[in-house]
Amino acid sequence: MDGVQQLEEILPLLESLVAGIGPDQFDNPTPCAKFTVSSVLEHMVGGATAFAPAFRGEAAAGAASGSPEGTLVERWRAAMAELADAVHTDGAQDRTVSAPFGEVPGSVFARYVAFDGLVHGWDIAVATGQPYAPRAELVAEVEAFARGAVTKELRDGDTFADETTAPSGATPIERLAAFSGRSIPN
Repeated sequence: MDGVQQLEEILPLLESLVAGIGPDQFDNPTPCAKFTVSSVLEHMVGGATAFAPAFRGEAAAGAASGSPEGTLVERWRAAMAELADAVHTDGAQDRTVSAPFGEVPGSVFARYVAFDGLVHGWDIAVATGQPYAPRAELVAEVEAFARGAVTKELRDGDTFADETTAPSGATPIERLAAFSGRSIPN
C-alpha cells in the first residue's frame, strides 16, 4: 500500500472525526503538545495548503490566495480535498517535494502525510471522546514507514517528542501515537 492509498483510507476516517467534533470541543487540549483541537485542524489545513502545490509541481500559493475560506471545518474539508486531488496528479509521486525534513520524492512525502494524518486523527479522537480504530494493517504499514523516517533530529520537542511507552494492551494506533511522542492514557 503506497502513501496515496493510505491517504485514501485515512481521509474518510478523519472526515468522520471532524464531523463529530462538538461546537464546544474546538478548544479542548489534545495529546499533541501545545495543540488544541482547533490548532490540530489549522496545522492540517496549513500543511495541506502548502504541500498540494508541491505534489502538482507548482509554486506554493501565497498565504492569502492559497488558504481556503470559511469556517475552520469548511477550510479543513477544502484543504483535504485539494490535497487528495494533488497527490493523484500525474507525476506527483515522482516529483521532488521540499518537506520540512529535506527534499524527498512525492511518494515518500505522501507516506509522511499519511503518518501525520493518522496520528492527528488519534489526537482529535482522544480530545473529543470519539472512537477511532483504523485498520491494524494500515497502522502497521504507516508505522513501518514512520520508524524509518522519524530520526533523532526530528525529535526536537516540536516536530516530535521522544517516544513514550504505550501501556500493555494498547491498540495499534495507540502504539503508533506513543512512538510519535504522545502520552497514552490508561
